[in-house]
Amino acid sequence: MQQRPVLLVIAHGSRDPRHAATVHALVRRVRSRRPGLRVEVGFLDFNTPSVQGVLESLAAEGVRDVIALPLLLTRAFHAKADIPAVLRDAPPRLRIRQAEVLGPSPLLLHALERRLYEAGLTPADRSSTGIVLASAGSTDPEAMAVITDIARTWERSGWCVVRPAFASAALPRTQDAVRELRARGVRRVAVAPYVIAPGRLPDRIAAGAAEAGADVLADVLGPAPELAALLLDRYAAAARDRYPAMA
Repeated sequence: MQQRPVLLVIAHGSRDPRHAATVHALVRRVRSRRPGLRVEVGFLDFNTPSVQGVLESLAAEGVRDVIALPLLLTRAFHAKADIPAVLRDAPPRLRIRQAEVLGPSPLLLHALERRLYEAGLTPADRSSTGIVLASAGSTDPEAMAVITDIARTWERSGWCVVRPAFASAALPRTQDAVRELRARGVRRVAVAPYVIAPGRLPDRIAAGAAEAGADVLADVLGPAPELAALLLDRYAAAARDRYPAMA
């Protein structure tokens, strides 16, 4: 019987050691949820193992099938260009399918709310709390449109108001979005980082929240159980598309 494809989680990488530590914690949670599934992780830059190195090791072991899953929340440059380029250079014996990025998904909204509640909010605060949905930012119009749509969807779930903000590449910045909500008379303002792991841009989000006096700053999504479930959902969808008998 043919084995299930290996799940290769592809992370961006960072000079900040918290980034890789968070990615590995998330991967451990994925493994714990699916003990029979082989899960590997590779980084595009800064950290080891590299994606190319993992692919070469898998090929040397005799692995044939790999699902490459971008650890990304939007389908921007890394998902459209960087990752496909790395996968094209993989050993030819490997059969690789690139899974969809993680967002958008209701599971991500659940994870965002988990972090807000861990930071001190309660469900009773929803109608009186304005949320700044702070993402890394992108020059890709598709990615930016997705963030705006997520904010609208999340607002309809009962929060007073949800405004997107960006740490780079686009406006408004986190601090400006916080001040806008204050100017509108929103009683309580919380910043929800729509990022997976700590690093330079999440630190910029936190600094903006502090500068503008946000009442609540949630943690990054990190190894939230919802993210682990979402990784497995994306893996399963990719496996069904290419290997129906093994999904």
